[in-house]
Amino acid sequence: PCQRWGPSCPVPRPAHPPASPPPTVEKARNRYVESQQVWERKLANRPPPVRAAALMPDLKRIFREEGVPPSFVWQAEAESSFNPAARSPAGAVGLFQFMPATARQFGLRLTPDDERLDALKNARAAAKYLKILHDRFGNWPLAFAAYNCGQGRVAGALRTTGGRSFDDIHDRLPAETRMYVPKVAALIRIRENVDLNAIH
Repeated sequence: PCQRWGPSCPVPRPAHPPASPPPTVEKARNRYVESQQVWERKLANRPPPVRAAALMPDLKRIFREEGVPPSFVWQAEAESSFNPAARSPAGAVGLFQFMPATARQFGLRLTPDDERLDALKNARAAAKYLKILHDRFGNWPLAFAAYNCGQGRVAGALRTTGGRSFDDIHDRLPAETRMYVPKVAALIRIRENVDLNAIH
């Protein structure tokens, strides 16, 4: 019979240390963190846009009513520098830059008057959209990624990689989105001292 520590017994192996993330995920995580830090250094001494102060109370109230952290209203700085009349070359309009199809999806009329130009209606649509994206993808970095490049792109990258986080799919996303998410995270950190990655 096998006796403890006898020659016929295998020597117990030490317990394995916790598995490290795969190198590709670790690299993506490092790039995300480094990119956010770069944005924080770049934006640290930049004052908030002049229009932000007047809009802030109403925007935060709207986000809170829609179940989204009120600090996330600073996404508008990345989108439009708080200019309710901002227009992108691609056709996005307003404080949170809605394309026509998405605007209609969230109840904004385009005619006879373009309701995307109404700062508060635009903000409510943005908060509703972010909430839906968070409910679908399970965390805020992924929600902001989907806001920028589309739900289909994020869902496809998650499906292809088997990933569950922004880090996991970082390399599968457009360059603009890889910059956008850490920029939004940096703005929320600088303006509100809130860590986007710590909010669930």
